[in-house]
Amino acid sequence: MLRRVSVAEVSIAVESRSGTGKSYNRKLRAQGKVPGVVYGSGKEPVSVSFDPKVLEGKLSESHAGINTLFDLEGDSSVANRVVMVKELQREPVRGAVLHADFYEIDLTERLHVSVPVHLSGTAPGLIEGGVIEHALRELELACLPNAIPDEVIADVSGLELGQSLHVADIQLPGGVELVSNSELSVVSVLLPKIIEEEVVEPEEGEEGVAGEGEADSEGTAEGDSEAEDKGD
Repeated sequence: MLRRVSVAEVSIAVESRSGTGKSYNRKLRAQGKVPGVVYGSGKEPVSVSFDPKVLEGKLSESHAGINTLFDLEGDSSVANRVVMVKELQREPVRGAVLHADFYEIDLTERLHVSVPVHLSGTAPGLIEGGVIEHALRELELACLPNAIPDEVIADVSGLELGQSLHVADIQLPGGVELVSNSELSVVSVLLPKIIEEEVVEPEEGEEGVAGEGEADSEGTAEGDSEAEDKGD
């Protein structure tokens, strides 16, 4: 089952920039901004700067997440352009945003998006000792920008032990087309895997050999002791 939620456009302010390079980017970061680029719709790319904290805040507040549509605010080169965040470059250790690609969207053309899959309901197979295996966490869909669903809901309330829900079992609303392989398993109810440690049994004769070795060792020690006594 898919719950369709309307995607509201969110505005974000950007400023055109002409500077490039590490030195320029350091100055931007000192001002609390990072570089980005706006491109798409057959137009020349425009280099911009923006506040990364504002962007991350709006993405986290939006139900659409990375599929949020942004209405750009700025000078004439970017104003009123509707974009999506195509790519975010992050600092590897802290995860801070270093750069963003803003892709302009044509609201009359379908686009491909990845939408998260969330589970709902309680599978009867859990009562029989099964466990949920959530194999596919995103679906690839094609639709108009204003019809992008926030999430896909996979209802597991009918899954018995050993059963699976596949992509083909999920109903999509009109205007939303499936791109993912329909035969892929989304979620299954399986018996838990039990990992047994292999116990290695000693081979026949090993114990006796070890015993003889111990006896020889003790005998040698005793012999040394006798030799020492004689030497004394």
